[in-house]
Amino acid sequence: MSRAEKNQAENNIPCGTLWGLGVGPGPAGYLPVAALEALQKADLIYAPRARGADASVALQCLEGIPLDPLKLREIEFNMDPDRRVLAGHYAHLADVIAAELSAGRHVAYLTIGDSLTYSTYGYLLAALLERLPHLPHRTFPGITSYAAAASALGWPLGEGKERTLILPCPDDSAALREDILTHDIVVLMKIGPRLSWVLELLQEMGIAGHCAFARRIGLSGELLATDVSELSAEDASGYLATMLIRKTPREKRRA
Repeated sequence: MSRAEKNQAENNIPCGTLWGLGVGPGPAGYLPVAALEALQKADLIYAPRARGADASVALQCLEGIPLDPLKLREIEFNMDPDRRVLAGHYAHLADVIAAELSAGRHVAYLTIGDSLTYSTYGYLLAALLERLPHLPHRTFPGITSYAAAASALGWPLGEGKERTLILPCPDDSAALREDILTHDIVVLMKIGPRLSWVLELLQEMGIAGHCAFARRIGLSGELLATDVSELSAEDASGYLATMLIRKTPREKRRA
C-alpha cells in the first residue's frame, strides 16, 4: 500500500477521481459531450501550459464554457528531450495531484487533442497509478490534431486500403523518405525546427503539390495549406503544426 493510500485508509478518506479530458486541438467546442459532465463535477482543473507561453491553449479550447476560476491550476509542462528531466517533472506533478486526490478531491486534467495520442497526460497517468494503484480514473478521448487538420483542409486521411503512418518527425531526411516510400499517406507530427528540410524533401520527391499543412487550427496564427510547394518554413514554423503527406495524388490513384 502506498503512503497516500495508507493515509486514506487511516483517515477513512475516499480517494477522489481523476478525469483525463481531450479538449482540442484548437477550435472551441471540440470537447466531447461525455467529458463535459466530468469537467463540471471536478473540484480542481489542471491545464497544461507550454513553457514560455502566456496562456494555456487547453483553456483557450474551452472558450464559452463557464469555469470557476478558483478551480483552475495552470501548470507549465516540460517536454525536455532528456528523459530524466522529463521523469522528474512528471514525478513532481504527480505528487502534487496525488495529494489532492488523496484528500478526496476530484481532479480533471486537460490535454490538447486526444488524451492518449502523443499527450503529456500519458506520463502523468502512469506516474499517478504508481502512487495510487487503485485510483478511480477515466480517460475521455479527444479529437487528434491530424483529424482536425484533415477536416479543416478537406483532406482524406485514408481511402480504400491505403496505408497511413502517423509519427513524430524523424531527425533526418533519409528516414522520412523511407517512411513516405513505404506508405500511401504519412501524418507528420512534432515537426518543430525540422520543417525546412521536410519541405525541401517533399519538393525533391516531387510531391509537395499534393501535401498539406496545418498550424494552430482555430487559434490565432492559424495557417492552412493544401499545397506546400510555396510554403515558407520561416513563416510556417511553430507549435501545434501537422503535415499531411501523400505519396501519390488522389486523382491518379482514383483513375
